[in-house]
Formats: sequence, structure tokens, C-alpha cells
Amino acid sequence: MSQPVLVAGAVGSPYSRKMRAVLRYRRIPSRWVHQLSPEQENLPPPPLPLLPVVYMPGPDGGYEATSDSTFQIKRLEAEHLGRSIIPDDPAIAFLDFLIEDYADEWATKMMFHYRWAIQENVDNANNLLPRWNMDVPEEICEGFADTFGKRQVGRLSVVGSNPETGPIIEASYKRLLDILERHLREQRFTLGRRPGRGDFGLFGQLSQLVGVEPTSQALARAAAPRVITWCDNVEDLSGIEVEASDWTARDALPDTLRELLAEIGRTYAPFLLANAKALETGAQAVDGTVDGARWTQDPFKYQGKCLQWLREDYTALAPSDRAAVDAALKGSGCEILFDG
Repeated sequence: MSQPVLVAGAVGSPYSRKMRAVLRYRRIPSRWVHQLSPEQENLPPPPLPLLPVVYMPGPDGGYEATSDSTFQIKRLEAEHLGRSIIPDDPAIAFLDFLIEDYADEWATKMMFHYRWAIQENVDNANNLLPRWNMDVPEEICEGFADTFGKRQVGRLSVVGSNPETGPIIEASYKRLLDILERHLREQRFTLGRRPGRGDFGLFGQLSQLVGVEPTSQALARAAAPRVITWCDNVEDLSGIEVEASDWTARDALPDTLRELLAEIGRTYAPFLLANAKALETGAQAVDGTVDGARWTQDPFKYQGKCLQWLREDYTALAPSDRAAVDAALKGSGCEILFDG
């Protein structure tokens, strides 16, 4: 490849950190470009206003701007051989996709809640986020709280954080820390000794939760030191060597992985169904039950698509692979996503 992949992102963006880590692990030549920096000025505009923008080299010597980390990963898989982050076993690959989706769409609620719903974290974010861009003048940094920061606080209801749901989100974060802390004592990654899409999805959100936000960071330091050090390692996995046999076998899933799947079934699965119902009926608000408590938020169209994509991938599995997935999900609560 004559040109490197370019990643235009931000240190405080979980999806930017996710994609930078993916490229480092896969040893795909790449360069990091700070969002809105002079280095990005002459690059094509992104198709969606999302971070990161990954610029893929084209055959004509130019770059194509892409958005959405899930689809960026799929394109990189199609265009670059070696060190794949998609397991060879279709059943394990499906579980990996489910974990990635949970990280991208539920763990992000944790990240957004801790960053923008708790005042000490709001103050921290307003101080750090603009200054990670080295080209932003100090006067703009000083006004950040009244512009971008205020807008983000106003978007809490869109993401699903409010006084009623806040305790649900915080409890789910604490359980995730506990599960991962115990799981990572026994193996390097969620699905064995090599990282999958789910690992990078979790890393992206946790890079902020255990590394940036004071409140959630303190919880991790007290209860999950291995999760913190795992994040430090996943930041750059270019040096590890992997084998095809490093993926977890479908008939040897550890108990802690089943606990993670049960956590997904406890929180993300019922949310997805409640959100889908609101979208289908045209309701103005999602009104469902998550972890035995009422869950309300604005309907989210993208997460309606996430449920559709999960179901499409599940349906596309060969019968024997689908049976293996069903066995892995039995009793987790995730079965409700695919019933009927």
C-alpha cells in the first residue's frame, strides 16, 4: 500500500481510540490526524458528522472519507489480510459482534452519563476536551463549557441518561467492571488470547471511563485495576503475536464470558426491544423496563438498525452455528432479541 490509512479523531472520543487501536493491532500503516487540525483541512468531508473519520486510500491516489467504526472495521477486514479481529468460527464471530454492539451502543451510555451528568466530570471534560486539539486557541477553550459542553449536557436525554435511568447505568458499569476484572485474570481478551471487535469496542468506551472521567475512574481504581491496565495495553497491541488457535472454542466458553453475555441480556437486550417498539409505533419516548426498573429516553433510530443487523446476522448463520449461538446465549436474557 503506497498510502497510509488516516484517522481523523480526538483523544476524548471513544470511537477514535477504538479505530486507532484496531489499526495498530492489525499493523495497517496509518497516521493519526487531530480533528479539525490543519492536516485535515484538505481531506474530503465525512459522509456523517461522526468521529472518527477514517480516510481510506483510493486507487487514484486520493482518499475516501468513511464514518461508523463498525463498518470501517468491516472494510479494513475486506481490504487487508492478516491479524483479523473477526473469529474464524461463525458462532464465535457472532458473539463477538454482539459484544461489540453492546459496547458501542450500551457502554457508550455509561461513558456519556459519567462525562456529562456528574458535575465534577463535566468540569473535567470542559477543561480537557478542547485542549486535546493543539490548534484550538485558549480563548475558545475557555468558552467551551458554554458552547459544546452545554450542548452535550442537553443531549443526555437523547442518549438515555436522566434521573430515573442514571442509577441503572451506574449499576451496569460497576457490574461490567467486576465481570471484566475477573475475566481478564484468566485470559487476555473476551474471546481468548487474541482481540476481537468486541474488545476494541469495550476498550473505546473504557478508555474514557477508566482513563478520563474522575468518578468512573475512581471506581475502576478501587475495584478493577486489571481493567485499567488492560486498557493501557489495548491502546497498542502491535507487538503481540497471535495464532488461529487463540480464539475461544465454541464448546469451551468460560463462566465469566457467560456472565458478560448475561449482562448484555440484563440491560442492552431489553432496551433494544423497547426502543424498537417505540420506533415501530411512532411513540415520542421509549418506555420500557431495564434491570427491573423503568427506562425512558428519546427513541434512537440508529439503535433500531443495530437490532435489525443483529437479527440479520443471526438468521444468516448455518443451522449448526445458530444452534451453537443459542447454546451460548441460553439463560443470558439475550434470547429475547431473536425469539420468533
